[in-house]
Amino acid sequence: MNTQHATPPPATRFLAQPEGRIAYDIQGAGPLVLLVPGMGDLRSTYRFLTPALVAAGYTVATTDLRGHGDSSSVFSSYGDAVTASDLVALLDDLGTPAVVIGNSMGAGAAVIAAADRPELVNGLVLVGPFVREPASNTPFKRLFLRLLMARPWAAAAWKAYLPKLYVGRPPTDFSQYKKDVIASIRRPGYTRAFSLTTRTDHVQAGDSLDRVTAPVLIVMGEKDPDFKDPKAEADWIARTLHGEAVMVPDAGHYPQSQQPERTSAAIIRFLSTLKNHA
Repeated sequence: MNTQHATPPPATRFLAQPEGRIAYDIQGAGPLVLLVPGMGDLRSTYRFLTPALVAAGYTVATTDLRGHGDSSSVFSSYGDAVTASDLVALLDDLGTPAVVIGNSMGAGAAVIAAADRPELVNGLVLVGPFVREPASNTPFKRLFLRLLMARPWAAAAWKAYLPKLYVGRPPTDFSQYKKDVIASIRRPGYTRAFSLTTRTDHVQAGDSLDRVTAPVLIVMGEKDPDFKDPKAEADWIARTLHGEAVMVPDAGHYPQSQQPERTSAAIIRFLSTLKNHA
């Protein structure tokens, strides 16, 4: 029986940055956990994980990427590095260190933030993580992606591609969630922001790996189509960061919503081991 349940979203707050605002929300009580979505996604990608963390005794802050969701779409730059700067600014503003959970591109940003400001990051959970530039990312492939995600048809291209990332068991509400994601991208100014975000690379994340000192958990869907061999990638990251890898069966790039019970249990177990985050 499927037991996925989502809770209504809390009130949206905003962090002022030099070029625009970063949207986030907070709920719960206890040590802070910061949730970061990936490219083209909304912070509600964590709609199943958040209530599990709150019930386990954590304060949960969930943010939208710049140019996504309720954040501003007027920024001049997008990608891993500037997202990391937004995370650092948010943690500085909240005034307390956190365990940072990042999905996809959000994982790369989390790695940079942990390397640059280790005192702010008590642990990392990297979900379907892009934390290095893929060897297969040739100049031709980068050009093809840039053309595919060009502004006039970026939303339509993402609408067609997104279901492929959910290989395995989709969330029970996937049809509505996909509509919400595409509608968000199609708003004036947000198609441009999304298109620019797709041009990011993960070079700085890869260069930051050897400076990460926080404990790390890698969570990877066994069927994640973004990686030729998801387990091999998860194991490599775990070895590099001296962390632990958990493979989630029947899940693609978004185990936090495809297999929320398994994913939540793995993350909560990891959080319970962090002596500096009690």
